[in-house]
Amino acid sequence: MKSILLNNLNKTDKELVEKAIQVRKFAYCPYSGYAVGAALIDSNGCIHTGCNIESADYTLSSHAEMVAIDSMVKSGCLQVKKVVIALRGIGTKAATPCGLCRQKIVEFDSNAESEIIVVNLNDNNDIVNITSFEIKELLPFMFNNSFIK
Repeated sequence: MKSILLNNLNKTDKELVEKAIQVRKFAYCPYSGYAVGAALIDSNGCIHTGCNIESADYTLSSHAEMVAIDSMVKSGCLQVKKVVIALRGIGTKAATPCGLCRQKIVEFDSNAESEIIVVNLNDNNDIVNITSFEIKELLPFMFNNSFIK
């Protein structure tokens, strides 16, 4: 885990941050009020986005990271390189992807080398901090296809 400044991100990472913040505005979250946006870049260099979409039956809800990954798969690519997630943190504490999303990221990152950049926003949608993780930090004892083969 490392803290990073927006100005220290490269052009592609800044674009991913912008897209994650933009798509977060379309989140449908009437029950929790917790909007999440995600943008990822795949191994082909294409960017995919997603936002959370809630249902009154929470089991039918879609997570932003999962929607972005589903978009990537529908485009014909199966390899995540980097994921940026924009959400509201608590003060300066970094909010991170839930366990389901961590597992789904690992499914499409067979080497567990993906970088996960979390952009924590305040109630005014201003960036409070940006934190970078490797997926293996967030899911150290991951279950992946190596257990099935």
